[in-house]
Amino acid sequence: MSATDPLPSAPHTVQEFVHGYEEEHRLRGFRCPNCGLTTATWALACPHCGKADLEEATLSDRGAVVAFTVLSVPGDEFLNDAPYAYVVVELDGGGRITGWMPSVKSESDLTIGTRVRFSPSYKPGVQFVKDEGDAPAR
Repeated sequence: MSATDPLPSAPHTVQEFVHGYEEEHRLRGFRCPNCGLTTATWALACPHCGKADLEEATLSDRGAVVAFTVLSVPGDEFLNDAPYAYVVVELDGGGRITGWMPSVKSESDLTIGTRVRFSPSYKPGVQFVKDEGDAPAR
C-alpha cells in the first residue's frame, strides 16, 4: 500500500464494534482471508500479514485467561466494583480480547488458563465470568 492508495474500509465501524458487545451481546472480530488470523481488535488491515479487506467474524463467547491483573484503584465507571480483575482472554476459535471480571477480588481468585465466558453487562467494556460449563460455545 502506498501513500496515494485509498484507505481500506472495514465491514463495520468502531462504534458498531462496541455496540456489538454492549447492546447486541455478541463479540465481533475480523478474520483475514489471506493468512487466516482471527482478531478481536478492530482494524483496517491484518496485523499479521498486512492484507486489507478483512472479513467480519462473530467470535466465541468463551475462552481461557492468558494474563490478568487485579485493579484496586479503578476509573470512575468501576469505582464500586473494585477490586476486580482486568483480563486478557484467548477466545475459542481465535482472537484475544481484554475485559474485566468483577467476581475476582484477589490474585488467588484466578489462575492463568481459567475458562471464562462473556457475560453481557450494563457496565461498559467486555465482562467475563468463570465458565462452569464443559464445552466451548460456537
